[in-house]
Amino acid sequence: MRPLLWGQTWCAASLKTGHLALVGLLAAALLLGGCASTTKEEAPETTAERLYKEARDDMEAGSNDRAIKTLERVESLAAGSLLGQQALLDTAYIHWRSGERTEGLAAIDRFIKLNPSSPALDYALYLRGVINFNDNLGLLGNLARQDLSERDQGAARESYQSFKQLVDQFPQSRYSADAKARMNFIINSLARYEVHVARYYFRRGAYVAAAARAQQAVTDFQQSPAVEEALHIMMQSYDKLQLTGLRDSAEEVLRKNFPDSAFLGLGTALAPKPWWRFW
Repeated sequence: MRPLLWGQTWCAASLKTGHLALVGLLAAALLLGGCASTTKEEAPETTAERLYKEARDDMEAGSNDRAIKTLERVESLAAGSLLGQQALLDTAYIHWRSGERTEGLAAIDRFIKLNPSSPALDYALYLRGVINFNDNLGLLGNLARQDLSERDQGAARESYQSFKQLVDQFPQSRYSADAKARMNFIINSLARYEVHVARYYFRRGAYVAAAARAQQAVTDFQQSPAVEEALHIMMQSYDKLQLTGLRDSAEEVLRKNFPDSAFLGLGTALAPKPWWRFW
């Protein structure tokens, strides 16, 4: 069986495992099918098994478009069976590996809706989380050294919810450890995003909005390292608004939680932006 999510670097132990959730049951089904008596006209389930083998060959050969079309036929012929479930999972996986995020999510959401009791539900939740977990900034993002936290975080939040459902519902799943690691990454990314927005507002003189977004980061992501800068932005914003009491309170919290913070040496001055950032 080919490896699951090959080429990823997040968690080797988790990402090198195969589509194993249904493999044992599926293999048994295929063996039983092979032992059954044959007739001149193949039964639908036999046809589905043959087509699935063809689809797997196409997947291995990199003929993804042809594999998807064949898997759709398998899903139709074997609807409700383990083979049909496996075909739908493979379809979602191929779409994701081909960079077709929307199609991949549609397939995995259909699987979850149709198979709420599937033995592969934990994998389906994991795959949905991974599809939304987009850490590929692309060429332009890399050239600009854009931080993941500066991009829209809607997909990150959806990814977090999928991983959380997996961890809560299947704590012993083989995918839970990697899901937890990704959840921590997402939390830090979301916190940095709030700080990024707060910084944006501050530089444009929207001090009330800057303080509000920084406060949101402090409230929602207390364990994130980004809280340090969020507190500093609160200090800056309250100082500009001449709210001395709130400024001093933010500084006190910063000093208490980050006594060696480099932001303390800046006072209420804005931290300089990196040389490469033009916006």
